[in-house]
Amino acid sequence: MNGYKGRLSHSATAGIAAALWSVACGMPAMAENAPPFAALLRQTENAPRPAESAAEVRRAQGLERQARAMPNPTIGVMTENVAGGAPFSGFDRAETTMQWSQPIELGGKRSARIAAGEAGVTAARARDRDARVGYAFDLARAYATVEIADQRIDLAEDEVEEGENDLRAAKALVDAGKEARLRALQAEASLNTVRAELDVAKAARITALARLSALAGVEEPYTGLTAPILDGAPEAAQPVGPVDPLAASSYLAAQADRDAAEHRLTAERRRTTPDVTVNIGVRRLQYENATALVGGVTIPLRLFDRNRGNIQASTAEVEAADARLARAKYEAEANARIALAQIDAGEARVLAAQHSLETAQETYRLARIAYEAGKSPLLELLTARHGLGLARGVLLDARAARFEARADLARLQGRAVTGDIIP
Repeated sequence: MNGYKGRLSHSATAGIAAALWSVACGMPAMAENAPPFAALLRQTENAPRPAESAAEVRRAQGLERQARAMPNPTIGVMTENVAGGAPFSGFDRAETTMQWSQPIELGGKRSARIAAGEAGVTAARARDRDARVGYAFDLARAYATVEIADQRIDLAEDEVEEGENDLRAAKALVDAGKEARLRALQAEASLNTVRAELDVAKAARITALARLSALAGVEEPYTGLTAPILDGAPEAAQPVGPVDPLAASSYLAAQADRDAAEHRLTAERRRTTPDVTVNIGVRRLQYENATALVGGVTIPLRLFDRNRGNIQASTAEVEAADARLARAKYEAEANARIALAQIDAGEARVLAAQHSLETAQETYRLARIAYEAGKSPLLELLTARHGLGLARGVLLDARAARFEARADLARLQGRAVTGDIIP
């Protein structure tokens, strides 16, 4: 892996350049390399995406707390028989009543509301874990994309270097009269092509770093990576025991959402039971100079509002949650089978690509020796070099696909790609 051994990687080169520039300008270096993935995942616990799902949990906890609240009583004061016609023109016959009214919930409404609130908290926590598992997966992919971009630059630079060597060899043969001027032009055109590919690879690296920085929620974009992830800790990414698709965070979140919807439906049905308001108070009879107790019960009549609309909406919500749960189950089962198959296929693909690369390297070496000795045309050398570049790219693509399969499997198991369990 040329980006991390044998020479300075482009991330390290960019970091050194940024530091030197900052020193030359008398300013502190603001941008920095991204830390190793495990450390980055810990450092970004408060990044926008995890923070959003954590806030949803706190929101559900607030609603659950509110669901436990009992109805507030009311207190009122009313004066009657004043400022009217005789004999009620003054305040001599005033009757003043102070009354306390307490609504009493019947039909299990409060318990159903509390159960719905608790289920909402459980669902929010399940969604939060699923969001954190998904975030770890996306962060790992973004991290690996930067590493892949670094290595594509390394491959492109290798091809540029080899193209320059081929061009020098072609010019030497042209100057010696052993090749036509056309051969040097062909070698130069091939070199220009790989130089353009190098520019494309550098642009892709800038894009990958920008996306990683945005996902991590950092102010200054990262300039590179401090540790590889593409081939790191492969033993930690291997499945341990059977993969249970029904233990996937996405399925558990859908199941919790379904349970919460069922509790909300129960709460809406319980709301159809009318509440009773108990009234008790004291009345002051001014004319008689006496005090008396008053009391009563108020029961609403279910003539117009029977909560049918809310019940219908909650019933549809349960049906939708059932459909999402079924879809999550099928997707989790399919993803488990796909991930396990891709793990095996990825390993086989990497091995095959490594063998192909070894063959292409030997082919290019022999073609170069033959061309410099004047025993083969330039076209064979360029073809061999092109085949070597393709083989290197195929190997990098195979390693990227293997990483993707490991990351998919880790997500199904509720782990980061490094093997850490996400609580």
